[in-house]
Amino acid sequence: MMWNAIRLLPLLGLLLWPFGAAAQTGDYPSRSIRLVVPYAAGGIADLLARTVAQHLGPELGQTIVIENQTGAGGHLGGSAVAKAAPDGYTLVLATIAHNAAASMYGNLNYNPETELKPVVLIAESAGVLVVNSSVPAKTVAEFIAYAKANRLSYASAGHGSAIHLAAELFKSMAGVDLVHVPYRGSAPAMTDLLGGSVQVMFENIPSALQHVRAGSIRPLGVTSPKRSPLMSETPTIAEAGVPGYAAVPWYTISVASGVPADIVAKLNKAINTVIARADLAQRWSELGVTPLGGSPQEAEKRNADETRRWAAVIKSAGIKAQ
Repeated sequence: MMWNAIRLLPLLGLLLWPFGAAAQTGDYPSRSIRLVVPYAAGGIADLLARTVAQHLGPELGQTIVIENQTGAGGHLGGSAVAKAAPDGYTLVLATIAHNAAASMYGNLNYNPETELKPVVLIAESAGVLVVNSSVPAKTVAEFIAYAKANRLSYASAGHGSAIHLAAELFKSMAGVDLVHVPYRGSAPAMTDLLGGSVQVMFENIPSALQHVRAGSIRPLGVTSPKRSPLMSETPTIAEAGVPGYAAVPWYTISVASGVPADIVAKLNKAINTVIARADLAQRWSELGVTPLGGSPQEAEKRNADETRRWAAVIKSAGIKAQ
């Protein structure tokens, strides 16, 4: 009789396991949470993540620890989160690199589409096409004509970055051939643009703004469908010479795909509360982003739609990560 009872213990444990798991997720979070930023400190993604983390911690009653894990176009950090324990204590600020640009890589050690689960859309931003003072063009139309007659190089923050893909979309739609010069981040790319080593760059508006105001570089058009409040006198690229052009990077908070739905829902609610705070409106404006929010399903749809769109651009341009 006792032997039969012992043999039943493992089965009893399996039957009780879901109830134990439910109890654990009901206590979430009971310790600090790690938010991985797969880019260097100081960039738009990092500043956005730190703003969210600063206010999300009190909302959840736990500390949110930022961890910058750079490399492989953002996939080093993405892979680390995808392979972390699916308990909701490891998050990642996911970008275009973890969705649309994944098709550039032939040897990723994970699949961001299936191994990362979006929690919520954080924000979207716009970039601006800027040129070195050596380029005489004052408008997008003049730039296209000049680029067709001259060999120009454009800088980017690296293969698969939002500003890299924005430039490739422009090349395709405007019918120009620009030579891509990738850097390890926007800062060194901007340094060489200012110095004249490269002539063109698609950069996040807040990062370019100080140099535009100083007269060191010239803005020709913004990448969003509408003009940016930060550069209201600069037309959109679409209205200035390339009808239909739009390149709007987006940011999500994501977790490993195995994280329980109730934890995802709790995170989603808390982050939505942070995004909607009236006292953060000025901060979003300073960062040059438009806060979004919404459900996990809406984030998944945005990722899927953008992945199809940008994968087509990548395939057409024959872009491969190097």
